[in-house]
Formats: sequence, structure tokens, C-alpha cells
Amino acid sequence: MSKLADNLTQVQARITAACQQYHKTAPLLLAVSKTRSAAEIRALYALGIRHFGENYLQEALDKQQELTDLAIVWHFIGPIQSNKTRAIAENFDWIHSVDREKVATRLSVAVPSGKSLNVCVQVNIDHSPTKSGLLPEQLTPFLAECLALPQLSIRGLMAIPDPGEGNAQGQAFQALAKCLQQAQQSFPGAPLDTLSMGMSGDLELAIAAGSTIVRVGTDIFGARANKT
Repeated sequence: MSKLADNLTQVQARITAACQQYHKTAPLLLAVSKTRSAAEIRALYALGIRHFGENYLQEALDKQQELTDLAIVWHFIGPIQSNKTRAIAENFDWIHSVDREKVATRLSVAVPSGKSLNVCVQVNIDHSPTKSGLLPEQLTPFLAECLALPQLSIRGLMAIPDPGEGNAQGQAFQALAKCLQQAQQSFPGAPLDTLSMGMSGDLELAIAAGSTIVRVGTDIFGARANKT
């Protein structure tokens, strides 16, 4: 518990320093809890964190069952298989990794009545052939399709840039911010206010570019446990 508290304090200090340096509003700190135990999540919740991100559906569902007494906001940040959309829509508040029309449509159909599911569209900002996500030039028609789907609240964009030399990552984050600005101009009535970008090693660069959600796992929980 003491180590977790120390790690969290250090991450929060980095966020505060970056916001002061770049004159930015503090982003939401999303604790990436994949492969971590329910007990660790409970301990971090006691330290004030309310938003947790999971990559693996069954692992997340098991932990959610153990933590029903806590008012956690659950984010799904991993790849989405189309046959898992119902379980994801029913058990998560945010989805950060939508990049296919089929998945968006199935999520929309599966959202329980009276609930609105917050969605970020994943962007392959580096044009990498090995990465998931839409290319920037594909965003406008895809957003138009998603914004027409009921019970989905399309909130913004997510990306995981490749590590790069110099300011390559910073440039990628700036490029994603520009994509969001263009989307806001194309769809002025949409609630497009979110940039989910930045992790343990690059959160300062992401904040400089205007990140509104930073996804931090290792620097809070320590070295990642192996997935079983």
C-alpha cells in the first residue's frame, strides 16, 4: 500500500509539473489495471482513483464481480472482438479502441436501455501496418457513421504512437490533437472533447499536446505481472 501510494504521488506530481510547464488543464488519470489484482485496484481506489482501464474482458469481468461495492468507472482499452461487444457494452462506461463500423454498430445495439456508452475512436496516427486503428484520412466518414448510432456518445480519439527519436512521439500527439480539432469543426454539435493519449513513459509529451486522459499502469502499479 505504501509503495502504491508513493508511485501514485510521483505520477500525480509529473502530471502537475507538465500542466504547469505547458499551461494545460490536468487530464484525467486512468489507472491501467490489466493483469493487476482486485485487491490492488481496491487499494488504489482508497487513494482516490476512480477510473480504471482493462484490456482483457474475462479478467475484467472477474474483477468487477469482486469490486461491486466500489463506484468505479470502468474503461475498456484493449482490442475488441465483435463477439465480445455485448459484454463490453453492458459492463463498461468507456471504450477507447473502436475502429470498425461492425464493432461500433454491435456496441450500439448492445448498450442497455437508458445507458450511454462513451466511445473514443482509435487512430493509427503513425500509419503503421502492424497497428490497429483508423488512418487519419478515414476519420471523417467513420465519425459520421458512429455519430448516427444511438446510445453511443462519441467523445474523441485515442492513439498509441510508436516510440521515436527526438520529438517523434510529441509530433504524433500533436497530429492526433489536430485530428480532433478537424473533427470538432466537421461535427460542431458532437461531444468531441477527449484525447486519450499518453502513458507512463510519455505522458508529459501527451499533456503538452492537449491530452485529456492519460493511461498509466506501470508507473503506478510497478512492473506488470504476467497475464495468466
